[in-house]
Amino acid sequence: MQHTQQATEAPPPGRSGIRRAFFASLTGTALEWYDFAVYSAAAALVFGDLFFPSEDPLTGTLLAFSTYAVGYLSRPLGGFVFGRLGDVIGRKKVLIATLILIGVATFLIGLLPAYDTVGVAAPIALVVLRFAQGVGVGGEWGGAVLLSSEFGDPRRRGFYASAAQVGPPAGNLLANGVLAALGALLTEDQFLSWGWRVAFLLSGVLVGFGLWIRAKLEETPVFKAMQAEETRPEAPIREVFTTQPRALCAAILCRVGPDVLYAMFTVFVLTYATGELGMARGSALAAVLIGSSLQIFLIPLAGALSDRVNRRLLYGCAAVAAGVWPFVFFLMADGGSWPLLAFGVVVGLAIHSVMYGPQAAFIAEQFSPRLRYTGSSLAYTLAGLIGGAVAPLLFTALLSSYDSWVPLALYIAVAAAVTIAGLSLGRDADDATDEEMPRVAHSSEPAAEVS
Repeated sequence: MQHTQQATEAPPPGRSGIRRAFFASLTGTALEWYDFAVYSAAAALVFGDLFFPSEDPLTGTLLAFSTYAVGYLSRPLGGFVFGRLGDVIGRKKVLIATLILIGVATFLIGLLPAYDTVGVAAPIALVVLRFAQGVGVGGEWGGAVLLSSEFGDPRRRGFYASAAQVGPPAGNLLANGVLAALGALLTEDQFLSWGWRVAFLLSGVLVGFGLWIRAKLEETPVFKAMQAEETRPEAPIREVFTTQPRALCAAILCRVGPDVLYAMFTVFVLTYATGELGMARGSALAAVLIGSSLQIFLIPLAGALSDRVNRRLLYGCAAVAAGVWPFVFFLMADGGSWPLLAFGVVVGLAIHSVMYGPQAAFIAEQFSPRLRYTGSSLAYTLAGLIGGAVAPLLFTALLSSYDSWVPLALYIAVAAAVTIAGLSLGRDADDATDEEMPRVAHSSEPAAEVS
């Protein structure tokens, strides 16, 4: 005779499951941002000469940064396509697809012939692959945030969601570390000829590792609840724009300041230090490496702190600091002292960490659970168009036009003000809904039969 044991209350996800989700979110975004950051660093240091040769080095750099911007311009496509799929078919499947897309694109960049070999076909192919990278990253971020935060306690969302935020500095650290090591081991001619390619080709191994981790995960409890209640949206993009426009606006604007600040202290600072201050490439990379390594610890710390204090207030205070610090940084760095440059980069990235740690949780909290992947992805990618996409180009153009750092600092201050405006439009968390959804998913599972 068989008896049916009914599930009446959902147990919390096991610690091992939460840890796996946190680690999968962190490593997946780190691997994808390794790919993205390798391109960013190469655009500042290599691509101008190899793919956009010009008698004016500044023109070559501008063209290289234009392809950097393509990666941001293509993100909304990834946000539209993968964001929608994440709310319809699930978080896990989409995250595997985005990892494959960006990994293949990055690997192929490492095989591209340069301009002097195939002519204009080289920069065209580079732009196409950069576009594919951006599509992958556009669909990755929203899912990675939900992967870790929907497994964890909603009241600790700031900490759990920060797993995805650790990915960019970790990937940036790894990318710049590989490029710095290659630069130290190889001559200038060797690095420009083939050494930079090694960093791109390594992505094949790294993405394989990331796929192995993500394939072992289950779907998140919140998405399981959406399946159980049959509340998955049929047209999530339309719903976000028609029912949650204020949430979308707040989530977009809050990202602008951090994106611009990050572009300054991880991308453009390499050009500024080598071109304006006359420092060696390795010295500039070392400053970024130090700042990025500290971010790995500061971002989750800031995320956890935002669970204890008002998240918007913490984020806003850091945005004010972001608007002020560039004026101090350029005054210090103009003397050409590497210790002062490194200190300025470290502080700049620390300020970024205090914004970036709580950011993922704040954006996710603006949207209802059934539209969260779509809303978060749209906010992330659309913000990139007015933030990170154009920042290196504007930095370069402003410096070329005015031959002064003041317009650059003013630009960052305006971006920080935009972020403060976004925070003022946003709302605080509603944890009760997220706490209830896993119970729904569990109680709707088929009853276990025991003899």
